[in-house]
Amino acid sequence: VYCRVPNSSAEVVEEAVQSAKKAFQTWSKTTPSHRSAMLNKIADLIEAKLDEFAKAESRDQGKPVWLARAVDIPRAVYNLRFFATSILHTINSSTVQSQFDAINYTTRSPIGVAGLISPWNLPLYLLTFKIAPALAAGNVVVAKPSEMTSVTAWMMAAAMQEAGLPAGVCNIVMGTGPRTGSAIVRHPGVPIISFTGSTPTAEIIQRESAPMCKKLSLELGGKNPSVVFADANLDEAIPTHVRSCFSNQGEICLCTSRVFVQREIFEQFVVRFAAEAQKIKLGAPYEADTKMGALISKEHAAKVKGYITGALDEGGKIVCGHGVDSPPDLPEKHKQGYYVQPTIITGVSDNARCMQEEIFGPVVCIVPFDSEEEVIRRANGVKYGLAACVWSRDVGRIHRVAHQLQAGTVWTNCWMVRDLNMPFGGMKASGIGREGFKESLEFFSEVKTICIKH
Repeated sequence: VYCRVPNSSAEVVEEAVQSAKKAFQTWSKTTPSHRSAMLNKIADLIEAKLDEFAKAESRDQGKPVWLARAVDIPRAVYNLRFFATSILHTINSSTVQSQFDAINYTTRSPIGVAGLISPWNLPLYLLTFKIAPALAAGNVVVAKPSEMTSVTAWMMAAAMQEAGLPAGVCNIVMGTGPRTGSAIVRHPGVPIISFTGSTPTAEIIQRESAPMCKKLSLELGGKNPSVVFADANLDEAIPTHVRSCFSNQGEICLCTSRVFVQREIFEQFVVRFAAEAQKIKLGAPYEADTKMGALISKEHAAKVKGYITGALDEGGKIVCGHGVDSPPDLPEKHKQGYYVQPTIITGVSDNARCMQEEIFGPVVCIVPFDSEEEVIRRANGVKYGLAACVWSRDVGRIHRVAHQLQAGTVWTNCWMVRDLNMPFGGMKASGIGREGFKESLEFFSEVKTICIKH
């Protein structure tokens, strides 16, 4: 047993909310510079123990240690520092109405207790993406990390105590969604909820919070397409697709799971892509040369494998990966681990389950297309709209296609180039609202217009 995580009851959530409400009376009145300094101090303490955090994140989640060390923990530190700086540079708006001898201006104030619920795939990375703007704006927090990846949240709480964050400002409650998460969502003293996770869970959150008119931010799943035109630079597109399809074992909401390749280069793309995918080394997360680790749980691994089997039943072909390649050479104590090889599927229709439903694993479907108009329609033919990629050397085509794709973010000739100054979020069943510098600080505050006649 690695660790035991409490499954907090509604009574524990009640204690956390009351503690937060008490702390709000003073924290909400602190200056932006004070809150900025506190967030920077927490960031410094996490960064000082980066290796410890990375090893804990890997052990909890299954990702390679080097990935947590290079991406997850540095990004968590960056989230804290970014919003610590951003809060110092917010600008209110004003107007002058000379015909009335009046001036209007706006102010922003914190809302109160923010309920934050984060997922298991990028645990500290995504938890800090909520905590940082919430605290920076002057709110207090009751946060629930995933019950499957709670260790780094616990470690961060210790860093907050060491930094001197006042008691009650940030309350971390552990537990499952149906028990602990639901208690947060249904609590009348929590007026704002920010959730990252699955679309079915978000539907429950919407139903449970609706009677109280809570302010919601929902960052949900995706079934992200990549459109590769015949003029694409495959020397760049192939290795980028290897990352976009299989990074973090494919357990990223922004991972590419449908690749539409123009028919002229379809066979060439599949052969080259499969050859690179087969080079990915599965192994123990602590080994330096491991490129892909284990999936989060036995149940999730079974679900992912079920989609692969289902694709065969629907006429698909497994080009490489699970079921066709030799099993990975794993250390003895990892042979029963939840490993799934990078899997490429062709020959499926757009209506197949593996083309319509979020798999959230190292599985990608590749299908051919002929025309620009056709591929736009097909790429948009799912209920999700989180992200998309377009690969072409034709600038005009890139703009035309990007404008018509139903996705909150469209990358062209790249993937996962993120700027926190830009809004992030999804369309359709991929979410409600946006996160980022301006968007997050607006979500975690109330704006007021003050009119003064002189």
